Amino acid sequence: VVIMAGTAAPAAEPPGLETQRREIEALVQHHELRAGDSWYMLERRWYDQWKEYVETGDQNSSSFPGQIDNTELFEDLESYHLKDRLVENEDFVLIPAEAWHKLLAWYDMLPDQPPLERKVVDLPSTVKVEVYPVEIFLCLHSDMENILTEQFSRADAIRKTPKTMRKLFEVPESAETRLWMKSSDTSCERLRNIHMTVLDSCLSSGMVSFSLLLRTASALNMNVQDSYRGQPGVCGLTNLGNTCFMNSALQCLSNTPPLTEYFLRNAYLEELNFTNPLGMRGEIAEAYADVIKQMWSGRHYSVVPRIFKTKVGHFASQFLGYQQHDSQELLSFLLDGLHEDLNRVKNKEYIELRDADGRPDQEVAEEAWRNHRRRNDSVIVDTFHGLFKSTLVCPECSKVSVTFDPFCYLSVPLPVSKERVMEVFFVSVDPAAKPVQHRLIVPKAGKVSDMCTALSQVTNVPASQMVVADVFNHRFYKIYQADESLSCILDRDDIFVYELSRGAVEEDGDELVLALYLRERSHYREYGSSNSNYGTSLFGHPLLVSVPRSQCSHEALYQVFLQRLSRYVRAPDPSEEVEEQEEAEDDEEEEEEEEELYKTNGVNDGNGHGHIICRFSFDGAVIYHTNTEHYYCLNFTSSDTDDEEDDSDKPGTSKREVDGQGEGSESEVNQSNDSEEQVDSTVVNSSKEEEEEGTRLSPQSSERHPKRKCCPAKRSKLLFSIQAVNSNGTTERSIGDGSNTFSFTSQPYVAIDWDPDMKKKYYNENEAEKYVKHPSMEIPHQQTRVDLQQCIELFTTVETLEEENPWYCPNCKKHQLATKKLDLWSLPEVLIIHLKRFSYTKYSREKLDTIVDFPIRNLDFSGFLLRKTSSSGEPPSRYDLIAVSNHYGGLRDGHYTSYARNKDNGQWYYFDDSKVTYAREEHIVTNAAYLLFYQRQDKIRQPTLPTPLDSCSSLTHSASGVMCTDQ
Repeated sequence: VVIMAGTAAPAAEPPGLETQRREIEALVQHHELRAGDSWYMLERRWYDQWKEYVETGDQNSSSFPGQIDNTELFEDLESYHLKDRLVENEDFVLIPAEAWHKLLAWYDMLPDQPPLERKVVDLPSTVKVEVYPVEIFLCLHSDMENILTEQFSRADAIRKTPKTMRKLFEVPESAETRLWMKSSDTSCERLRNIHMTVLDSCLSSGMVSFSLLLRTASALNMNVQDSYRGQPGVCGLTNLGNTCFMNSALQCLSNTPPLTEYFLRNAYLEELNFTNPLGMRGEIAEAYADVIKQMWSGRHYSVVPRIFKTKVGHFASQFLGYQQHDSQELLSFLLDGLHEDLNRVKNKEYIELRDADGRPDQEVAEEAWRNHRRRNDSVIVDTFHGLFKSTLVCPECSKVSVTFDPFCYLSVPLPVSKERVMEVFFVSVDPAAKPVQHRLIVPKAGKVSDMCTALSQVTNVPASQMVVADVFNHRFYKIYQADESLSCILDRDDIFVYELSRGAVEEDGDELVLALYLRERSHYREYGSSNSNYGTSLFGHPLLVSVPRSQCSHEALYQVFLQRLSRYVRAPDPSEEVEEQEEAEDDEEEEEEEEELYKTNGVNDGNGHGHIICRFSFDGAVIYHTNTEHYYCLNFTSSDTDDEEDDSDKPGTSKREVDGQGEGSESEVNQSNDSEEQVDSTVVNSSKEEEEEGTRLSPQSSERHPKRKCCPAKRSKLLFSIQAVNSNGTTERSIGDGSNTFSFTSQPYVAIDWDPDMKKKYYNENEAEKYVKHPSMEIPHQQTRVDLQQCIELFTTVETLEEENPWYCPNCKKHQLATKKLDLWSLPEVLIIHLKRFSYTKYSREKLDTIVDFPIRNLDFSGFLLRKTSSSGEPPSRYDLIAVSNHYGGLRDGHYTSYARNKDNGQWYYFDDSKVTYAREEHIVTNAAYLLFYQRQDKIRQPTLPTPLDSCSSLTHSASGVMCTDQ
C-alpha cells in the first residue's frame, strides 16, 4: 500500500528559516548509512531552491520553494515510475528519513505524488542507498503468459524468491521446484545456489529473470541453444541492466586475436598467479576465460556474463549495481586485473628508478623496459604495453628530467573548438510578433552578454535591451545576469531571450520589468485549506513585460497585460457586453434582490470606499460574489440630483472609473484573502450633494434614497485577475498598501489568473504555442571533423602542468609548474587508442561529438616514433583496425556498442548487446567512436575461412543467426 503524501494534513507552521537550515543540514551531514534504514529521494532543483530560500533569511523571499515537487524524477505522472539513469546530486539528493519528515511537515507535497522511500543495503565493499530496487518478472514455466512483477533488494538472498513465487502462484509447499533465470534472448540458466544474493546472481530490472519450474515439467528442454551452431566469436552478450559498457569492452577484447588465442588454448592455466597481492586470486582471469570460451564455442548466439559481472563488482566496487559506467574505465580495470592475475613474476623485486642525467635515449629506454619486465611479465604486457618518453623542464632553473614510462593504451585529446552552437528563442517586445528560434555561434568560454551580442547582430535589437532566462515548467527557473558564464547553460535547457523597452534598461528609466506567469484556476476552491483561494496551475510561456512605474494600478496593469497578450488573447467585443445588459434588464426580481443585498451589506470604512456584495449574470447564471476577483459597473439613480462630478483628481480613483459616465461607470473590486463578509469595492459617481457634504454611501444614506438601486449596465468583461506571486508562481503576496496600486519592491513577479471557462473562450492555445524558425535553424549543423593524426600530435605537444599536479624539481627543491612533453618510443602489437571525448574542467563538462577520421588500414606511426633500430632503420609502425567501442548519447546517459573484425573470416560485425549484425567498413567511422583497437600489420594472420558475404544489401537471417544490414 502506497500512502500518497498529498493526502496528508496541511503543512505545519515551520520554524524560522535559520532553524530549518540548521536542523536539515545537521541531519544530512552527520547521518550515517545503516543497513535497513530508510532514506528519501528529493528532486535536486526543489532542494536547491529550498536551500536558497532558507539562506536568504527572508520569509517573503522570491526563492520560496512551494510544495515538495519530484515531478522531474518520474517518467510520467500516471504510473509514477522512476526515470532510468538518474544521477545523484545532479537529478536528486538523498536525505535521511528524519529530515524528510520535517520538510514534509513544513512544506507538504504535491497532491498524489508518492514519497520516494529507499532502503540502505549492505553490499560487498560498500553500504549504499538502493535507489533502484531490482524489478523482476516472475512466471511459471507452464504459464509463460501470466507474468507478475515484484521488487527485490540486491541484498536479498535468492531463496526469498521461490517463497514469494509459491505464494503468488499458489504452488503447494510439497511440490518440488527448481529455479531458472530466463534471459531476454530466451536462453535459460539454472539457479542452483539459492543462498547467493540477487546482486551476486546479476539479476537485473526488466528481465524475464525467473521461472519457477515444477518437477513434473522437468522434461521441458530448457537448453534450447544446445543445437545451435554458428561462427565462433560471432556471439552477443546479454545486457544485465545498463551493462552495455561492459559488453562493448568485452567484444573488443574478444576480437583481439593474440589475447583470445591465449585463452582458447588454455595457456592461462599454467600462468594463473594466486599469490600476487596486487591481483585478484586468479578469479578475474578465470571468469574472463569462461566468457571467451563460451563466445568462441560456436554454440551460442548470445552469452549471459553473470559470473564475470559479479567478479568485477566484487573486486571493483565502483562497478557494483546497475548504473551506467565508462567502457574505457572498465577496460583499464580489466587489463590491469588480467595482468596481475597472470603475472609470471611471483616475487616483485624493488627497483629504484633513475633519471636520464644526460645519457643517450636508447640506453635509458632499454633500462626502463628491462626494469618494467622484471616486475611485470604477462600476456597483457606482451600484447598491449608500449613505452613513451617523458620530458620535464623546470621553468625556474631549466632542469631537464627525462624518463621512459610504460603505457597500456594512449589517451589522446581531441581538438576542442573555442566556439559553441546554442539554440534560443527570441521574444520581441512587439505583441504581434511570434517568438523566433535562432541558432547562434558563441564563444564556449563566453558570458551571457556574448550570446546577446550574437543575437543582436541578427535581430538589430541592442544587446542591452535583452534579458536571458531559462524557462522550465511554465516559469522562470533562472534569469541570468549579463556577466554570468555560458557554461551555466546546458544544451538541454530551454533558453528564451526577451526584448525590453529602452525605458526598462536605461539607468534613469521610468519602466519596471515584471515577470508574468499565466495560471488557470480550478473550478472549485480548495476546501480544507487555511484560506479561500482557488487552486491554480501554471500554463503557457512566461513573459517579461516592461511597465511604466506610474502605471502599476490594477486597471493599468490589466490593460498592459491584455495588450501584451493580444496575439493569442481575444478581447470581448461590444455585442457580448450588450447581451449581458439585456439579460440583466429582463430580470426585475433579481434587480430587487441586488438592491436588498446592497442595503444590507453597505458599510463605511472611513476612507470613502463602500464595501458591498455584488451580483451579476454570467452565461445565464446569477452569481453573488463575496470575495470577487472581477470589476463591476454600478449605475445609481437618485431623485435628488442627476448631475455628476468629475473625480479625476481624487486619490484612488482610476481613469477608467472617471471615464465611465453617462450610462454608468466601472468600479474595481480588489482581490482579498479576507473572509467572505469583507470584500472591497470602490463605489463611484455618488451625487454632487453627497460630495459637497464630504460623505460616502452608508446604510443610512441608502435609507435616505430608497429608489437607488444597482441597475444593469453595459460593462467590459475582465478576462483574468492579477496577483503578485513569488518566483515559482505559487505563493501569493499582498499587493502592498491596500489601495488600487501594486507595490513592487524585491519581488517583480505577477500572475494572471484565468477562470477555465474564460480561458477556453478567449485564450487561443494553438496560437500561443506558435513560433517561427530563423533561417539559421535550416542550415544543417556541420559537425567538426579531425584526423586521428591531429589527435596524436596534440598528445605529443608541449604543455604546462596544472596547479593541481605540479612537479618536484630536485634542483629547486620545490614543486614547479614544469613544461611536459610526451613522445612515443615503442609501440605494442595491439595499440588501444582512447579518444578523450569526455571533457571535465573546473568550469565545464561536456562530451565532444567531433568526428575523428581514423584509417581502417595502414595507420602509420613512423612520423611519431623516436626509436631507431640498427637493422632496418625504423621499427614496424603500420597498423590495421580490428575493433571499435562506440558511445552514443551525452554525459549522463548513453549506450555502448562495438564494431569488430572476426579473426577467422575477416568479416566486420556490429555488436549491440545480444544482437549481432554484419557491418560495412564504410560505416565504421562515426562520431560515436570512443576506443580504437589496432593490430600491427606484421602480426596479423590471414583469415582461415572465406568471408561469408561479398555484399550486404538484404535483410535476411543467416544460418549463423546474424542479421545482414546496412549498418
